[in-house]
Amino acid sequence: MAHRTMAGGPTIGVRRVYDPVDPDDGLRVLVDRLWPRGITKADARLDDWAKELTPSTELRRALHGGTLTEAEFRTRYRAELDSPTAESARTALLARAGTGRVTLLTAVRDPSHSHVPILIAYLTEKT
Repeated sequence: MAHRTMAGGPTIGVRRVYDPVDPDDGLRVLVDRLWPRGITKADARLDDWAKELTPSTELRRALHGGTLTEAEFRTRYRAELDSPTAESARTALLARAGTGRVTLLTAVRDPSHSHVPILIAYLTEKT
């Protein structure tokens, strides 16, 4: 996925948590609700774990269980992101990042077909 630069804010990139750490990653933030299998906290070298910005367990299970379409998932996830808890987490993340770089980390094999693009749109639209 390409990097997105927010007007007056950070540049947001995406990588798999299993990828080697890059010195240019900036603030490394895990955006999965569950801890990724097979990686230690030391090896992940995270600066933050933004569980509040991830899809709820119920929503994730509904998508993977086939009871939600991707469009329904997108709509419901955006509604979750509009909660006060997610808004507070978003504000804190962007304040911590300043105008630097944020790398959102995920364990999913193809981040472009996951919740991550929805999260990036949310982060960049709310500035």
